[in-house]
Amino acid sequence: MEKLRMHSPDLTERNIDKIAELFPTVITEGRDEEGNPTRAVDFDLLRQELSDHVIEGPQERYQLNWPGKREALFAANAPIAKTLRPVREESVEFDSTQNLFIEGDNLDALKLIQESYLGKIKLIYIDPPYNTGNDFVYCDDFAATTAEYLARSGQVDDEGNRLVANTESNGRFHSDWLSMMYPRVKLARTLLRTDGVFVASIDSHETHNLRKICDEVFGERNFVAEAIVIASPRGRQSDSFLAGVHDSLLIYARDRQFAKVGGLPLDEEQRGDFKFHDPELGPYRLLGLRQRGTASKRSDRPEMYFPIYVSSDGDRVSVDSEPGWHEVLPRKSDGSDGRWAWGRDRCRALNHLLVARWIERRGEYDIFTKDALFREGVERQRKFKTLWASSSFDNQNGTQETKALMGGDFMSYPKPVALMRDICLLGAPDGGIVVDLFAGSGTTAQAVLETSAIDGKPRQFLLTQLDEALPEKSPARRAGYETIAQLSRERIRRAAAKVATDAGVTVGGLDLGFRTLRVDSTNLADVLRTPDGLGQDELDLYTDSIKPGRTEEDLLFQVLLGWGLDLTMPIAIEVFDGREIFVVDDGALIACFADEVSPAVVREIAKREPLRVVFRDSGFTTDADRINAEQVFAEVSPATDVKAI
Repeated sequence: MEKLRMHSPDLTERNIDKIAELFPTVITEGRDEEGNPTRAVDFDLLRQELSDHVIEGPQERYQLNWPGKREALFAANAPIAKTLRPVREESVEFDSTQNLFIEGDNLDALKLIQESYLGKIKLIYIDPPYNTGNDFVYCDDFAATTAEYLARSGQVDDEGNRLVANTESNGRFHSDWLSMMYPRVKLARTLLRTDGVFVASIDSHETHNLRKICDEVFGERNFVAEAIVIASPRGRQSDSFLAGVHDSLLIYARDRQFAKVGGLPLDEEQRGDFKFHDPELGPYRLLGLRQRGTASKRSDRPEMYFPIYVSSDGDRVSVDSEPGWHEVLPRKSDGSDGRWAWGRDRCRALNHLLVARWIERRGEYDIFTKDALFREGVERQRKFKTLWASSSFDNQNGTQETKALMGGDFMSYPKPVALMRDICLLGAPDGGIVVDLFAGSGTTAQAVLETSAIDGKPRQFLLTQLDEALPEKSPARRAGYETIAQLSRERIRRAAAKVATDAGVTVGGLDLGFRTLRVDSTNLADVLRTPDGLGQDELDLYTDSIKPGRTEEDLLFQVLLGWGLDLTMPIAIEVFDGREIFVVDDGALIACFADEVSPAVVREIAKREPLRVVFRDSGFTTDADRINAEQVFAEVSPATDVKAI
């Protein structure tokens, strides 16, 4: 019976697979640390494959580089021997919710959820440390080899801290920050859907560097915009020379060709422009078909300079002339030749949308198009602008609304909910999963709930937050909160209650819960001794591969990760023949981790014909029992994928 992989995927191997598929001639053989043969990439050959001229050596090229970049890339690709453990007591509606709160290092979390959420996320938002010289960066473990990385993946600094101060006196001030951000952005991109959007809040200290990272990871062609958010209208007086009033939003698409970026509802004045009515179109406004502006010349697009004809009574418009009809050319007010916004074929195909209006001051007809308020039953929106200057985006609002919700001044510089609601509308206009990798105060979760309650679009949140201890003498610590993660979860609970109260009976099927998972070491026991290094009295310690103290539900979630299944799938627990059986999503997976798996349990599970089944390897008393179980599935449910841990 095949063993289930119980660590995060090795992204280097996945990348080699992709390269081998595209360029099989660049794959060669190498040796690993133990001298065993392994696949490798001949990078000289790969460079030649990607070049239209002979490559003889290193070439200068435009790129972002810093001390530690190669190690950061390695850190992104290397697997980790960790897992996510469920924490029911810190969850709300654990069995039914589609929302996730992951406590732990976001780099670890990103690696662990790669298989489960690959290509499934609609919007990823990050608000990382701003690197002002007073903030902290993650102390990542850049080990020399994958094997060492696996062995040391839980390592922290000498004082046990996962965060370290990044002061300006540090000779690696920018480099450390870049090394922290690069693997996180790289892994985040892989989670996005084809139409997905990535948004980052950042200030002027690292805007240029973060944009270069994103250009490299996403590709410059997938840059959408850099928007300015007026976050401190009164100005940050601590800034030198000029008082800073803004932060930036860097917006990238997973693939610009397919990206779905939303907008804002029209305001009353804009809706008032749609003052005409058509029985089929509904409300509409008129837009001039004649192109305006200095760049709209006949010489630019001569094929879009042609006459349009208007009937003698002005009621009908056509590209094709009839006797007595008036000829209209796309001439500008100064008499120079312009062009139409539509070509001849489009005008002919959409003739029913063309309207003629007599322009008294010019003594001639002009041509307009009917622009409908509703398209396919959906009201049109106004585009977001690159300047976000609403008073509701003031950081002081974030502080005050969080203080009112929590009953104390417990959080520093939380983002305003209104800002995060607009980011949800921009990146997930039709719903989908919204990820925040630096959850902090939990504002994103509240914004997801509120936005979904307002527009009825189903959104789910997935937040990650390091279990960072709150300062000893802080108001939050005095109020009983130990960590930022604990505080963030409480904020989400209270925000959900507020959303339910505000929505009233309309709350309907809105998901107001969240399932808490915690990053921890693998559930598998650390067996680092060779067989001849074990004493007779120690053998019993290694008969089971599962660490003491780990629950069957812990094992289940590591299995979900190993199989790449959604971590919010509904889980039912049944008892058969005295053994607990986990039934995930009506048979997407059935798991039994009993110390002794009886033949009756094996046959009962097989009769249900699940897609996947997993047992505890030590649950089979003998090899014969294991073989018999495989034969039962081969006879009763041959399509089931059966594995053991």
